[in-house]
Amino acid sequence: MSKTRFLLASAALCAAVSFNVEAKLYKWVDNNGITHYGETIPPEYANRDTKQLDKGRVVDRKDGFDVDKQNSVKKETPEEKAAFEARRRDEALLNSFTTEKEIDLSRDRSLLQIEARINSYTTLLKSAQSTLDDLHKENESRTAKGWKIPQSLTDDLADAEARVTKLQKDLDNSLKESETVKARYAAEKQRFRELKGIAPAAN
Repeated sequence: MSKTRFLLASAALCAAVSFNVEAKLYKWVDNNGITHYGETIPPEYANRDTKQLDKGRVVDRKDGFDVDKQNSVKKETPEEKAAFEARRRDEALLNSFTTEKEIDLSRDRSLLQIEARINSYTTLLKSAQSTLDDLHKENESRTAKGWKIPQSLTDDLADAEARVTKLQKDLDNSLKESETVKARYAAEKQRFRELKGIAPAAN
C-alpha cells in the first residue's frame, strides 16, 4: 500500500513539474522601477512593454502591448488640432454667454482695471514730465550763467528721465492691452452672432 501511494505521489509531482515548465512566465517593471516575474501580469501593467520568459530566456511578447501598432496610430494634423481648438472655443463661448449684452458687460468689467491703470499712469507721467522740465530749466540756467553743474542735479536729471521713460512705457503697454481686450471681445461678439444665427448689427 505504501509503495502504491509513493508511486501515485511521484506521478502527481511529475505532472505538476511538467505543467509548471510549460506555463508562461512574464517579466515586468512596476512604477517604482522594481522588476517582477510571474505567470500573470497585474492588470495595471497589462498594456506596458512586458517580456515573456521561455525557460529562463527572454523572448518578445506577442500579446497585449503592441509597440508597432501604437507607432502606426495616425497622429493629429495641425489642421485637425486647429479645428478641435475652434470647436472648443465655440463651446466655451456659448456656455459663457446667452446674450450679446452679457458679452458687453464682461468686456466692460475686464476694461475697468486697465482703464484705472491708464488714468494712474497718465497722471504720474504728467507730474514726472513737469519735474523733468523744471530740472532741465535749472540745468540750462546754470549753464548760461557759467555756473558749475552739481552732481546732485545731474543725478536728479538721470532719475527723472528714467522715471518718465518707464511711466511712458507702462502707459503704452496699458493702452495696447485695452485695445487687445476690445478687439478680443468684438471678435467673440461677432462669432456669437454667427453661432446664434443673429443678423449683424446695423451701423
